[in-house]
Amino acid sequence: MIVLAARYIRGAAPQVLYATETSQPDARMGARSKAHMTHAERLLTLPAHDENSRDPAIATLLGETKATIGMVPNLYSRLVNVPALLTTYKAGYAGFSASDLSPIEQQVVLLAISRFHRCEYCVAGHTMAAKMAKAAPELVEALRAGEALPDPKLNTLAEFTRAMVERRGLPTAAELEAFLDAGYRERDVLLIVLAIATKTISNFTNHLFNTPVDAAFAGCRWDDPDDA
Repeated sequence: MIVLAARYIRGAAPQVLYATETSQPDARMGARSKAHMTHAERLLTLPAHDENSRDPAIATLLGETKATIGMVPNLYSRLVNVPALLTTYKAGYAGFSASDLSPIEQQVVLLAISRFHRCEYCVAGHTMAAKMAKAAPELVEALRAGEALPDPKLNTLAEFTRAMVERRGLPTAAELEAFLDAGYRERDVLLIVLAIATKTISNFTNHLFNTPVDAAFAGCRWDDPDDA
């Protein structure tokens, strides 16, 4: 997400792999607290690092990032407090983006997860990535709004992704059959697992830091409607 947004700003040819989805309350999970927030009640106080960090491991990781995309995303500057967390995130993201799901399908999956987790930072970034993938405006808006997607196959993909997150990897037989009947494969289920693992790292980290949205995709800002 961040890499794509940064490359777009610099004028490089965009690639895309972002997801879209809707977040609807699940009765099985109980009513949400009226005090819910899109960030932790008590935020972490660890620093936001840059490529000039005195820690050589951190400086190397962020220096490589800036050399590649011209910036250090705010997410990366937080993740790198545990260098292995940033490297794991980048590896998972690269692996998912190299899959044979189409760029728009990748956007659907990643945005679906991020919206379900109510991560304002990642929804904004994935919105920009979806636009870069030339997703139809009505598709992007439906994903952000949590509404049914106009494309039946992509809607099935978004619904199955959400089911995988909601049910913690335990989709019903009917949900799995609907996914396969839409033209997806069992291997694609594991790709969704990879995406969930990767986006859980970024979504949860952003909750813990209330990470500010980068200027590169501030124009795609998303405010959780449940916080209105």
